[in-house]
Amino acid sequence: MSVPLPRRWLSHDGLELFARDYAASEGQARLPVVCLHGLTRNSRDFEDVAPWLAQRQRRVLALDMRGRGHSAWDPAGNYDLATYVADIKGLLDRLGIARAVFVGTSMGGLITIELGTAYPDLVAGAVINDIGPQLSIVGLTRIASYVGQGQPLANWQAAADVCARLNADVFAHYGAQDWLAMAHRMFREEQGQIVADYDPAIAQALARIVADPDPWAKWHGFADKRPVLVLRGSVTDLLEAEVAEAMVAGKPQATLATVPGIGHAPMMDEPDARLALEAFFSAMD
Repeated sequence: MSVPLPRRWLSHDGLELFARDYAASEGQARLPVVCLHGLTRNSRDFEDVAPWLAQRQRRVLALDMRGRGHSAWDPAGNYDLATYVADIKGLLDRLGIARAVFVGTSMGGLITIELGTAYPDLVAGAVINDIGPQLSIVGLTRIASYVGQGQPLANWQAAADVCARLNADVFAHYGAQDWLAMAHRMFREEQGQIVADYDPAIAQALARIVADPDPWAKWHGFADKRPVLVLRGSVTDLLEAEVAEAMVAGKPQATLATVPGIGHAPMMDEPDARLALEAFFSAMD
């Protein structure tokens, strides 16, 4: 399995940011992949799918957006899509990457759409994972109920229990080891306690991130110009089936794949997700 190279860089406003850089397997290099995580998550969410993509001759960058993981925290007012876009563009410019395929989960999907709108040539194709231009109030309310609300925990088992409580309906097939693995992705150890691996202030930015005066127009402009794979968990409470179907309707380059038995959001290690990803990336460049 590919071991990522840690990368650190300074943003346009002087914040130290972090990414994991997975080298492509030997052979003719193909377009690189940039993985963008959800609101409260970080680059560790891609520790399974990123090596899988790297084995397919693609360099993979998995980023910690500011305020998450190893990236520095910032005032709440800077946690917005435009700032995230600038952060990503800064890294790619530094690395000389002018074109890539993007994989965006939840908030990462919204960032990907913003990137493709601002820099059309940069986004060659995209996997939009369980997010779209119209979101269910049920899912938004659920997310708002826990973001920034967590307290320090005594040990990793307690963190695993929190993951199970919050995500039992999302990953009904998970067992004890799965929840523990998720805990190590979502939490960190600090001064002998286990804490969520993000700045609680990101909760204040939730409304700004999902606000857009005309999200469908932005989506159509994005999806009409490049290959897009929309992934949707079959029991997600954020992206309704009718919305996902409308996202790909009348778009020859857009495909919808539903991951059975999974909520918000697929981890992309599920067999059905992998089949969809294999087909999508095989057709790219």
